[in-house]
Amino acid sequence: MNHGERSQCTESSGLSTTPSSLNSNSSAQSEQVDIPSQIRMAVVAHARFCMPEEACGLLAVDRAGGLKMAYATTNVERSRVRFTVAPGEHYGAIRSAEARGWVIGGSFHSHPESAAFPSATDISGALDSSWLYLVVGMGDEFPDLRGFRIREMMVDEVVLREVP
Repeated sequence: MNHGERSQCTESSGLSTTPSSLNSNSSAQSEQVDIPSQIRMAVVAHARFCMPEEACGLLAVDRAGGLKMAYATTNVERSRVRFTVAPGEHYGAIRSAEARGWVIGGSFHSHPESAAFPSATDISGALDSSWLYLVVGMGDEFPDLRGFRIREMMVDEVVLREVP
């Protein structure tokens, strides 16, 4: 997104894949997160729009943790390998979410030339263990969207189930 353009957002009425740092505890059942198709399409579209740089954005969730909105934001780093959400847009997303009774409960970004898996930088920068982190891998012919929880430098993949 170019500086000065308004952030795109997509609202949903719906409630609520392996490097060595991925927890692969076979006895634990994988968490499943419903992702409304509108949100999935918006995240992938923003990743395409921002090529060849990393896209980024924030995710709003309701009290039950259901994904409600994706806020596409500007990557102020304008980089292929790093992202920082524009501070004013971050604040705007918080205000928008809170006005609807939601909270910011996750983020998304793209990897323009690699797989949909958190990098070492992504893992060290994950400050909220309750957040959902979505990564869009753009390195193959088709975008690959995957979800993760990152807790104490450990990555757990969540199963994303697309819903209407």
